[in-house]
Amino acid sequence: MQKHFIPVWFFIGLLLSLYGALILGRGVYELLVPPSNTVAMAKLHIDIWWGGGMLLFGLVYVICFRPKHGA
Repeated sequence: MQKHFIPVWFFIGLLLSLYGALILGRGVYELLVPPSNTVAMAKLHIDIWWGGGMLLFGLVYVICFRPKHGA
């Protein structure tokens, strides 16, 4: 009987992807509906960059460390 383990990095990738998608979604929303009071350097849209980076990094982890079937 073989035991199959799921790497912890797979779950970390899932969390990074989830958080990245949430941050990216919020950034796109703020791009379409600007807030009434802005913060310094709001024109950089750091939430779009940061969310996209987290989403990409998380998807790389999910793909690289996905559970293998039949192995």
